[in-house]
Amino acid sequence: MSTPPSALTSPAVTVGSALHSSSAINAAISAIRTELAAKQQLITEARPAQAEHKATLASWLARATEVRGRGPLYPYLGSGIGNGALVELIDGSVKWDLINGIGVHMFGHGDLDIVEASLRASLGDLVMQGNLQFNAEAIEFAEFLALEAARSSRLKHCFITNSGCMANEAALKVCQQKTNAAPRIIAFSDCFMGRSTTMSQIGDTSAYRQGIALNIHVDYLPFYDADMGQRSIDMGLWHLEQLIHRYPGQHCCLIAELVQGEGGFNTAPREFFVGLFEAAKKAGIPIWDDEVQTFGRTETMFCFERLDLGQYIDVVTIGKISQACACLYTQEFNPRAGLLSGTFAASTSAFATGLCALRRLQNDGYYGSSGKIAKLFEAFKQHADAFIAKHPEWFPPVVNSLGRASRTFVGGSGGMMRLTPFGGNKEKIGRLLNNLFEDGVIAFSAGHGPYHLRFLPAVGVMKPEQFTSVFAIMEKSFARTT
Repeated sequence: MSTPPSALTSPAVTVGSALHSSSAINAAISAIRTELAAKQQLITEARPAQAEHKATLASWLARATEVRGRGPLYPYLGSGIGNGALVELIDGSVKWDLINGIGVHMFGHGDLDIVEASLRASLGDLVMQGNLQFNAEAIEFAEFLALEAARSSRLKHCFITNSGCMANEAALKVCQQKTNAAPRIIAFSDCFMGRSTTMSQIGDTSAYRQGIALNIHVDYLPFYDADMGQRSIDMGLWHLEQLIHRYPGQHCCLIAELVQGEGGFNTAPREFFVGLFEAAKKAGIPIWDDEVQTFGRTETMFCFERLDLGQYIDVVTIGKISQACACLYTQEFNPRAGLLSGTFAASTSAFATGLCALRRLQNDGYYGSSGKIAKLFEAFKQHADAFIAKHPEWFPPVVNSLGRASRTFVGGSGGMMRLTPFGGNKEKIGRLLNNLFEDGVIAFSAGHGPYHLRFLPAVGVMKPEQFTSVFAIMEKSFARTT
């Protein structure tokens, strides 16, 4: 029963609050949840495409190729329903989605709470909220991030924007303004920052900047190499000290992905970063932590907290699983008026679903050394180690860019998982990814030589035991990859 019109005359009730608490709307949302849950029970395992729907998928992909000018990476087009880590495509196939749009769908496909949050957000008067007009959701979202970050750092303020790349653009501007337009940037080899003109130049992938003007001065540090241990730590610090000596006062920031994403899910111990950050701080170089892919996926919500690095961080950027993206900074780095703004911040549904996901992650046992995320990574590692032991022929030594051979085939952290077959050969891994997709597992690649299989499973809903089904499919796909 809906709210009677007479109730809206009360000074304590706005029309908006009456709408959003309507019993009729609550009943309708409850009915949608019930119907969705019933349909999801039909999606319980991977299955091949249905012959009668293959032409439909082919037609859509042809249209996508025509309008874009280039075909999609995978013949993927969702039907509009999934069940956790499983997704149905328009050709009737069901696949284990272990990439989730490069980590966007933390709670997988069709999560009932996420769907409800989106439905309720659709009742708002704003489809897109911006930096001029916004509702309470934008403030609540920013407050959540700022309070969570402040628990273990000096970060205080939050600027919301509509993509991880734009969050990184905002961070660069904040650092440049703080250092009076210092022209140089320090980043790590194999880093990825986004695909704007500036971020493409900072990211260490030559293919992403072919044909664009190069007007950004970037100095690269070697990232941590576990096989080298302490020597790698010493090398990184030596390189940084050389840069500081060569270009005194010329660097606006040191950018660090605490777990490299595109670069290959490379990790480093705390002591690797401490020495670098302390040397940079001594030279007056701000520290920018890029967590656009890392955020929420390790054993703490912010990766800097897991490594106890909060005291060093001046600026941090986040995105992907949060749905809306943001740049956070300390009081000292709060920029002057006019530097940060934008027509769009995020959609109302992005704020609502993002907050829904973040609150669940915060409160439902996902973090810590024995949390759900840590347990999921451990399950992946156990299955991967057993897989390697069973099929050593698929895992020859991996030779890195310096010519050193390694027998480390499993890597990553938390919900960022890596497997390195075929010696990291790009062409073979490309064929394997296509076979995996056909057989029912969606994965992706990472790294720049060696190359790796990259997995970003829906850690909010995927269960450790589901890796049994995933690795059974992987065995079939590996066997037919030559």
